[in-house]
Order: sequence, then structure tokens, then C-alpha cells
Amino acid sequence: MVSDRLKQVILRELELEDWEIDDSTTADTVPGWDSLAHARVISAVEQTYGVRFKTLEVIRLKNVGELQALINSKTS
Repeated sequence: MVSDRLKQVILRELELEDWEIDDSTTADTVPGWDSLAHARVISAVEQTYGVRFKTLEVIRLKNVGELQALINSKTS
């Protein structure tokens, strides 16, 4: 389940006030989430959660649910 904290980071970086974000959300279903925005989202997530992602970890992500799982694995 995607945390409210992660949703807020994503929405802030994409400059959206509100958008439905759940485990199955992918970048191509959210307005403005292009490759540059993706880099900003990942950077903001790293800063917010105090974690670092390897490039391969980021490349393998298929949706927001997998991003949440990766965050959880690094913060637990």
C-alpha cells in the first residue's frame, strides 16, 4: 500500500494538487510524469526518506507500489 508520505512527495514534485496514486500507478498514467520529472521524483524520495537507490533498482521499478516496497526495504 502506497503511503500518504510517498503520495505527497510525488504530487509535490509533479506540481499536482491531487491525483489518484495507488500501487498500480505508472508514470505514463500521471500528467507531467516524464523522464525529467521521474528523476526529480526519485531524488525527492531519496531525500525525504534518507535512502539512496542504485540505478538498476530504479530501472527495474514498474509502478509506485514497487517504489514503496523498495523504500520499505531500505528503511526497515
